[in-house]
This record gives sequence, structure tokens and C-alpha cells, in this order.
Amino acid sequence: MLISGSNEAVAALNVRARTELILEGRVDALREVALHDGTRAAVGDTVITRRNDRRLYASRSWVRNGDRWNVIGVHRNGSVEVRRQGRRWGSTVLLPASYVAQHLELGYAVTSHRAQGITTDTAHVVVAPSMPRENLYVAMTRGREANTAYVAVDRPDVAHVGPRPGDAADVTARSILCGILQHVGAELSAHETIAAEQDAWGSVAQLAAEYETLAAAAQHDRWVSVVRASGLWPAQVDAVVESDAFGPLTAELRRAEAQFIDVASLLPRVVAARGFEDAQDAAVLRARVAAAVSRYTDAGRSRRAPRLVAGLIPRAIGPMDAAMHQALAERADLIESRARAVLDQAFLAGEPWTRALGTAPRGLVAAAWHQSGCTVAAYRDRYGLVGTKPMGAVPESTAQKLDAARARVALEAAQRLAGDSTYVALRLAVAAGLSR
Repeated sequence: MLISGSNEAVAALNVRARTELILEGRVDALREVALHDGTRAAVGDTVITRRNDRRLYASRSWVRNGDRWNVIGVHRNGSVEVRRQGRRWGSTVLLPASYVAQHLELGYAVTSHRAQGITTDTAHVVVAPSMPRENLYVAMTRGREANTAYVAVDRPDVAHVGPRPGDAADVTARSILCGILQHVGAELSAHETIAAEQDAWGSVAQLAAEYETLAAAAQHDRWVSVVRASGLWPAQVDAVVESDAFGPLTAELRRAEAQFIDVASLLPRVVAARGFEDAQDAAVLRARVAAAVSRYTDAGRSRRAPRLVAGLIPRAIGPMDAAMHQALAERADLIESRARAVLDQAFLAGEPWTRALGTAPRGLVAAAWHQSGCTVAAYRDRYGLVGTKPMGAVPESTAQKLDAARARVALEAAQRLAGDSTYVALRLAVAAGLSR
């Protein structure tokens, strides 16, 4: 059984499957009957009845919606003789022409809605980003022996002009499936809808996006000035500023500044290191800055903790409009509060991933341990992670890889603090026992 999310895709899959069977000689297309959706059926085809009719009996059962049949005869008056699928004899019924024209469909492919109640040997599911998780569950549980998902990571481009505006460049099968698992199609009550909306708009993902947008706007003129002073020619400066990669470049500069790197001297160095020829693209400059920051952090030149919001998001530092500064400070406070709330709720609910943090220590290290846990919680909330693993699946986008590295450092710090606390407690217990 082929399963897809739309009637158009199902019709196309049905026609394609039937065409293959005709070419193989397994369907006799010399005498056909028209069906309501524009497709046709002939002897050898698999069909599905779409309406209950107790007047039509096949052996000891009657024709039901969703039953699959093999066509064994097509009559001139438009009626069709079918046998229930899986039976080699008996269980036949003559479907009247009126029923055939209105309630009979080809049975090679169905929508995920109509797949409910159908059982087959193998199911092959065409997964699109718009599919809700309830439909994916239904589609992926139809096969007795195997259920296979084919994930569409692009959209048809009949003009063959390349990627469409708005298409995600780093979309993967995993990211689409993760998105589907977050897409609830079931109707919510009014209270549940309000709660879901509040949760979405108050999530780290939403707040971080707002923070990044505000930071880019607040410091735009400053970064333009830094680029102008980097040693590029005026034409190259204009090309960099107008590039689509200027935003990622400024984000990289903000990350460098959060690591206590002087960006005013860093950018001229990375420009001069290899000349101007290929530096006119902001993406090239961004890559050079990222490499320089990585070398700086890997070398451990700064012993100070980076200035990050919730341990993930580089803070916007430097001169800016007072209103923008206040807006950024408010977003940072909301992100920190959200991370604490997510972590506390996870502990309250006993979510399995929290066990990786270790047992909450007491004393001076308790605050540091909790802050590390908040970073992991913020990472999970920003990328919508579910499941028992604290870090989820391996990230594939560049931005998530950076956040994952920070969250993993925080996770290891929490484990180390929990372990050190346990060790100290054991030493104290042993000392107390010896003193007795």
C-alpha cells in the first residue's frame, strides 16, 4: 500500500502504479470502467470500496468502506465483479454501475486519513512537511511486515530554475520528521489552544529569534562601520553589506565579541591574511571569522566565561540605542526564565533526560549545577527536542551544531559537579565514621 497526504498525490501514485502493472501484463486494459476521480479500472486492478452498502453481500460479509478488492470482471453496463483481496475463491460481489461510478477507487494508494483501518503486508509512506503526526502514526502502522517512509526534502520545480525563495537550504529528512512530530493535527479545546499558543510564543526558540533580530537591527550601523574599517575597498564594502550573508557575518562578529575578542582588530586581520580577492562576499568573511574564533577558543586564550544568554546565545554588547538595549535585556531575562521553567518542569515530571545531569548537589556548587542544567534545557526548548537523550539526535545545521557544542559542555559540567559533590559527601561520611 502506498500512502500519501493529499488526494492529488494519491491519484498520481494510483495512475503510476496501474501503468506499471499494465506494462507488466498484470492488468488487462482492453475493457475499462471510469471511476469518479478520473482514473479507470480493469480486470487485474486493485480497488477500494468507499461506501458501506448492506445490500451488497460477499460471502458472509457485506461491502464496507475501506475494503480492498481485486477486479475479476468488467461488464458492458459499467458494473464490476470483484473478489475480496487475499481470497483465492469465493467472497465475490457484483458492484452496480452506479456504485462503481461514485464509490469505487483504485486501491494502490490512499491518503493517510483513509488508511486508518487498513492492514497490508507492507506500507510505503510518502512524507511531506505538512503532515501532522497523527497521520504519520496511522500511515506508519498499516504494514504487518514493514513500514517505510520516503521523506520529500524539496518541492517540485517545473520550471527547473533551482531553489525557490524561502526554501530551507539545510533541510533534511530528520529535520522534517522532527517537525512533523511537533505538528499536532488533533483539535484542541479552547483552554489547550491558549496554553499551546502561550507556550509557543514564550519558548526559547521564539525568544531567541526575537533576540537575534533585535541584535541585528540594534548593531547594524556599528557592524557596517567595522567592515568599512577592515581594509576592504569601498566597492567591496558595499558588496559585503548588501550581501544576504551580511546578517550571518554580524552574528559571527557578535559571537566573537561574546568571547572577549576585539572585533575591531579581528576583522582587519582576517581580511589581510589572504588578501581582498575573495573577501568581497560576506559569506567568505563569516567563514574566516568563525575559523579565527574557533582557533581562539580551542587554544583557551580566555579564561573568562563567554557572555551568553542561557549559555547559548551570544549577548549583544557595545553601543546601541537605549530602547534597543532595554528590549534586548528584557528578551534575555525572558530566555533565562524560560530555561529555568523548562528545567524545573522536566524535573517535576520526571523526564528521563534529566537523569543525565546527575543528582542535584548541595552547597556552593548547586547554583552552577542548576545553571548548566538550564543551558541543556534551553537547547532542548530552542530546537524542540523530545525523547530520553538530553542532546537529541546529531545536529545537522551549522547554527544548531554551535549550540549543541555549548549545551554538551554544560551537560558535562553538570555531571562533573554532581560527581564532585558525591565524592565530597562520601569523604565527609567516611571522616565522620572514623571520628567516632
